[in-house]
Amino acid sequence: MSTPVASQARGGQVPRRRIPARWIAVALAVALLAAIGLSTQYRSAESVAEPSRKQFDPVAYGERTYESKVVPAVKRKAVELPVLVKAMNTDMEGAGRQYGIRQGNGPYSFAVKGTGTAGAVRSGLMPVAVPGLPPGTRVSLQVGPVINGTALRDSVGFITFRQFLNQVEYAQAATALNDQAWEKLLKNLNAPGLRGKKISFVGAFGFLTPSVVTITPVSIKETP
Repeated sequence: MSTPVASQARGGQVPRRRIPARWIAVALAVALLAAIGLSTQYRSAESVAEPSRKQFDPVAYGERTYESKVVPAVKRKAVELPVLVKAMNTDMEGAGRQYGIRQGNGPYSFAVKGTGTAGAVRSGLMPVAVPGLPPGTRVSLQVGPVINGTALRDSVGFITFRQFLNQVEYAQAATALNDQAWEKLLKNLNAPGLRGKKISFVGAFGFLTPSVVTITPVSIKETP
């Protein structure tokens, strides 16, 4: 008589095999990773590096800042040029602290006003003979069309590097203000026609030496 096969269950049914627990764990892990992969959005290195702030617009910055803020500040802070030059010749550091603005350890910038006789325009500069200055002092107004320097930006005190993303934007802000000075004041100014006439002016300059004063103007007017 033959012996019944041990693997057969009652009724002739073959029992189901049990799946090892570790196989189940592996399958669940694979499914979880697949789900994560499907729901994940990948970004390029360039998109991750993109700043969330709006891109700086130098033209818009100049238009909203020059006439409404910079010009009034320069006029309000302006010191008579002979007073400033005398103070600079006596004590440069003291004059800077009293009348000027500086960023960090940079040179001082000053807002000034004065009256004098206009000379012949050369290379975008109009010399002005201002009474009361030490002999040899050379005063010039930038009349364009190219306006150089950062005096309008630096002399008002409320425009600082921290307001901008980087040095490029900071420099663009200065250029934008210079461009506004050209558009709003100098573009339609008959600077050559002022030769020999008495004028009053308001503007700003960055310190070079007490004997060389090159001013970016925000106002130039012929006076009686």
